[in-house]
Amino acid sequence: MPVAVRVIPCLDVAAGRVVKGVNFLDLRDAGDPVELARRYYEQGADEITFLDVTATVDDRATMYDVVQATAEQVFIPLTVGGGVRTVEDVARLQGHGADKIGVNSAAIARPALLGEIADRFGAQALVLSLDVKRSARGASGWVVTTHGGRTETDIDALAWAIEAIERGAGELLVNSIDADGTKNGFDLPLIAAMREISRVPVIASGGAGSIEHFAPAIAAGADAVLAASVFHNGELTVGDVKQGLAEAGILVRN
Repeated sequence: MPVAVRVIPCLDVAAGRVVKGVNFLDLRDAGDPVELARRYYEQGADEITFLDVTATVDDRATMYDVVQATAEQVFIPLTVGGGVRTVEDVARLQGHGADKIGVNSAAIARPALLGEIADRFGAQALVLSLDVKRSARGASGWVVTTHGGRTETDIDALAWAIEAIERGAGELLVNSIDADGTKNGFDLPLIAAMREISRVPVIASGGAGSIEHFAPAIAAGADAVLAASVFHNGELTVGDVKQGLAEAGILVRN
């Protein structure tokens, strides 16, 4: 039986506000995270993803408050990432209402963290967040970046995804830094490459600009599509995206 494709609005949060930029630069205010999350929930979102894009010590307490306030009003899975460095961080976020935890930079710095989280909370609670950039430094043509896309590594993106899955990651959130915020469409070759090596669900992120961009991402191998700007700017609703996918013959949840 086919599994319904998920549509996931993403809220990049800094100091308690939703922000958005292009290629992770020139961030601008996009609204209140709790208010936006509730709006997307009412539009039929399957999940909500929060990414703390600054993740400083000062902002972390604010993020816990945002997660808790959202969980009290939004009754779909919440994924929270940014600044998660220990299993204690995961426990506290889950205590405030997060269902899944996204890990990126800290896992690259210390891969054993993935196993620690998976062992304690289960693979279903662990999302590997990959901020991927095209680069000849990677054997596959892609490398992973850290610190919100600002620091490029020498780590091949596909090799790292394979290792992370072996260590316990239950899902891959694959964000194209090159496509992020451009609204020119998802990086389809990247999605296809990740699908080929992954035995866990793949979430496509980065580049959505129109209804026509979502179905090709699913055809390339994504199990879910994630977008930010088109929702925050009111250009599309979650319902619009689901209708477009359904019209393309793709199963979505009502």
